[in-house]
Amino acid sequence: MKTVITSSGNKVDAKFDLRFGRAAWFCVFDDTTGNVEFIENENANAGNGAGTKTSEKMVELDVKKIISGDFGPKAKDLLEKFDIQMVIIQNDEYSISDIIAKIK
Repeated sequence: MKTVITSSGNKVDAKFDLRFGRAAWFCVFDDTTGNVEFIENENANAGNGAGTKTSEKMVELDVKKIISGDFGPKAKDLLEKFDIQMVIIQNDEYSISDIIAKIK
């Protein structure tokens, strides 16, 4: 299963980003293979609709779970429609590797 973790950078030692639609990067963790991939968020600086556009990207990536600090109402609606689980963590002191360790 693919899980996305919102990230401030493109390495596992990067800090967790509390923002969903405007996160700088997405860490895609596949718990079946253990593969970790980073994808730059092309919507991070969008004028508006970043959450919706980012939600659409998650559907394209066939993600089943997203870990972030917050989700806007439109993003939530779209993610719920596609049965994508949303997990909220409010601690921006975590690194991506910290969160991956908790998933395992």
